[in-house]
Amino acid sequence: MTEHPSIARFRAELDQRGGTGRVVVLPDSVHTAALAAEALGCEVGAIANSLLFAATTPAGESEPVLVLTSGAHRVDTEKVAGAIGVLALKRAKPEFVREHTGQVIGGVSPIAHPAPIRTFLDPALRAYEEIWAAAGHPTAVFSTTYDELLRMTGAQEIAVN
Repeated sequence: MTEHPSIARFRAELDQRGGTGRVVVLPDSVHTAALAAEALGCEVGAIANSLLFAATTPAGESEPVLVLTSGAHRVDTEKVAGAIGVLALKRAKPEFVREHTGQVIGGVSPIAHPAPIRTFLDPALRAYEEIWAAAGHPTAVFSTTYDELLRMTGAQEIAVN
């Protein structure tokens, strides 16, 4: 059985960026932090949700913004929008997510997108020795550390709630 192309692309990007974690393909979709935590036997806070937003820039344009947040948090979109200098953050529609990440909602990884995306990382994830994030497909996750995720993504740290 061959691996899904989006997982294979993710693995290649993970290797290229020097990622040391392992990729795990689960038997069922883990499109929520709670499902992922249950499947992996970890705390929901150790799940790094990759949330893509459509940000409205001061020029009135729409740009993708990726927020990597602890599964225990909800993103305060008004607070984050103000902190990153955009007028608004709206949850991205599935077509927007696929266009900018090459992946589907529920499987968006922090890396391996067609073009760079401005990325922000929730410092609450620092509390966990091992964190898990999507690996390009709703059934795939990978392990990493906070510092490694910060390095691989080039993210800016920002409190999200």
